Formats: sequence, C-alpha cells, structure tokens
Amino acid sequence: MNSKEFQWDSKFLQQEMSLRVYGDTGKLILAFPTENGRYYDLENFGIIGVAQEYIDEGKLQIAAIDSCDSENWLNHAIHPEERAQRYDNYVRYVISEVVPFLRKEQSLQPDETMGLLGISLGGYHALNLFFRFPDLFDLVLSLSGKLRLEQYIGDYMDETVYYNAPMHYLKNLTDEKYLDKYRESQIIICAGQGKWEEEMAQDAMELQMLLRKKKVRSWLDIWGYDVDHDWKWWRNQCEYFLEQLFPLNEPDGA
Repeated sequence: MNSKEFQWDSKFLQQEMSLRVYGDTGKLILAFPTENGRYYDLENFGIIGVAQEYIDEGKLQIAAIDSCDSENWLNHAIHPEERAQRYDNYVRYVISEVVPFLRKEQSLQPDETMGLLGISLGGYHALNLFFRFPDLFDLVLSLSGKLRLEQYIGDYMDETVYYNAPMHYLKNLTDEKYLDKYRESQIIICAGQGKWEEEMAQDAMELQMLLRKKKVRSWLDIWGYDVDHDWKWWRNQCEYFLEQLFPLNEPDGA
C-alpha cells in the first residue's frame, strides 16, 4: 500500500496542517478522525488496516486529515461566536485548500466527486461538509457522529453556527438543487447502542427522519447494545460498510 504525507501552512488556519494519502486509484475518501484527533489516528487505531485490501485493489484511496476541534467547538476559553468563526475557517481550509490539493495530487477528473468518512465528532464534520457542498461529494459515511453543537455551545445561535448545524439548516432547506444532489448520493449513518452511544444513536435516527421528510434516502444502521463508542466497533463498522460499498473481485475460479 502506497502512502504519502504532506504538510503546509494553511492560509485560513494560520498554522501548519498535515495529511496522509493512502493509495493511488479508486474512489477518493476524505477521512476525519475522532474528537480532537490527528490524521495518523486512523492508521494507529486500525481503520487504514481494515481498508488496506480495498486500497491495494485500487477500489479506493483515503486522505486522512487533522482536526482542529480544540481550537473551535471544544475551546471553552472563547465565546461561542468566535468558536463558530474558527470552525468556519476550518471548513474553508478543507474546501479551499485540501480538496483542490487532493484533486490535483491524485489526478481526479473534472467531473469526479469524492467521498467523506468521519468518526465521532469527525462524523459531524463529514456530514456537515457533505450537506453544505454536495457538488464536491457524493458519498458520506458517519460512524457514531456527534451531530448536535448544543453539547459544546449550549443554546447560542448565530448565522455561522446555523450554517454549520445540519440538524437546524436541513429542516428549512427547500432548494431542490441541493436536495437532488443528496438524492443522487449515498448517505450512511451508523451508531451503536452501547456505552456512550445513546446520543449518537438518537441523533442518527432523527437525521434519517429529517431526510425522509425531504424525500432523501439514507442508510441508517443502528448496531446492538454491546456496540460502544470505541475504536473496536468503528473498525468493525468500517470493514462491513467497505465490503458493501466496494466489493472486492471474486477469487479466480469462484
């Protein structure tokens, strides 16, 4: 499995950011780590290992990037207004720096779209970017996504918060251009029902209901009561969904 690492000083974040790309061909998936995680967590905790066979077969490429959660939503030393502005800068970093860089570096075709994968708070990032920028992404897989910003900023609301809170802006979305893009895409929302998963499972079910009202299909998969908010289960879930999304070639003679 080929991999390559990149760093550069982000114009939007005013700091050095890192990412690592695994593979050379196949569907390009932009992957977000867990809450306050780093790009290397996906490899260190086994997600890349689960995906290796698919990467080696040329089915997919994974670009693992850093979060900046401690500087935005998790930074309780600053007002929620500033946290939201900092998060919006992170979104700009991803959309205006990371995505164009990856498209050029990995030689994507002009009409070729990318996918998104996120775990825990990374699941929120993945879903938010998918819903905000459906021209760029046509696949999203959220595992144990933490979808409600209230747990970080309470009841505070402004325009920047609103447009980064899918559970809010989707309720009022009527633009058929966006909705049609969603309908043409694959939306997978997964959570368990074990330790520390109750809120994530509830959010996942509410999100599916919200999408259903917009006539947008999604795949909601709620796992059992033994499925905790833990890397063991996220590895299992990744293995399962990758098999469904990117079936490997049958062995010779099968």
